[in-house]
Amino acid sequence: MIDSVRKTVLSILNKNNYGYITPADFNLYAKQAQLDIFDDYFYDYNYQINKENSGRPYKGVIQTSGTGYANIRKGYEEVIDGLSETKFLSNRLINGFGTNMFFTPSQVTTGDDYYLINRVETFSTTLDSGLSTAAATNELTDSGADFVLAGVSIGDVAVNTAVTGNAALVINVTANTLTLDNDVFPSSPLAYSIFDASDRAEAEMVSQAKIMQLNISSLTAPTTLFPAYTLDGDHISMYPNPGYYRGQVLAQYIRYPNDPKWTFVTLTGGEPVFDSTQGDYQDFELAIDDQVDLVIKILQYAGMSIREVQAVQFAQAQEQLNIQEEQ
Repeated sequence: MIDSVRKTVLSILNKNNYGYITPADFNLYAKQAQLDIFDDYFYDYNYQINKENSGRPYKGVIQTSGTGYANIRKGYEEVIDGLSETKFLSNRLINGFGTNMFFTPSQVTTGDDYYLINRVETFSTTLDSGLSTAAATNELTDSGADFVLAGVSIGDVAVNTAVTGNAALVINVTANTLTLDNDVFPSSPLAYSIFDASDRAEAEMVSQAKIMQLNISSLTAPTTLFPAYTLDGDHISMYPNPGYYRGQVLAQYIRYPNDPKWTFVTLTGGEPVFDSTQGDYQDFELAIDDQVDLVIKILQYAGMSIREVQAVQFAQAQEQLNIQEEQ
């Protein structure tokens, strides 16, 4: 989609003799345009929810924004869910020991930046633990263990407790070896723990003031069945404390879309030629029907850059027209 958007933008600019934007400038404008539209998803989704909530029931039934292909709210949900990730959080160590603090998703810890954390879950039942005795890709081997007897099954969580945040799902079980969906035991010996995936609880997010009040009484303090967490800058703190260690916290969150990048490799007649095979190529991560909005927003940024008021006004007029049609 990114090449189509760029061609459309350049066509509009060239047709009206507004000027030219370089690939580097286009990528900057494309990044900002994508972030603008991504942020609008949540406001538009909230707008649809409010429309439904403010509607009057007809024959006892609350009317939705539409059904079938006209269900606008569902469309926004699908687009937002397309940027959903579920990953284990890395434990924050102090003097080499695990704590109740886990780093929030970031480029360093999970490979992506989060927009909002939707759900945090914890695993509390340990099925087995020990030291690996051999190393193989995507496997955990312990010659002294009996994983079948310990009750380990497909879908359980194997954690490398020697390295913070290294956890993987079990996809096959034999007596001494587990096959995993991720290579978290690249060497041996390494300490491990295996958690029962069926024994998981969703943690409630609470404020700093509330967690202090909850912890005052044993009747209200968080438990392994009803855990809680607070958001503290670049990490979350799990409660009860102590009680949560490496690999036991799983987060489902909405990440920011990856920065788009239009790439090229050669010049033909002085013009760069699109090449999607480049290693740093990245298409837009928005729905295909956002192409019009992307073109309009990029035109606005390009018009401001080349100081062409008419280009900005044209884009703003088209944007306003789209808003009126969508309401």
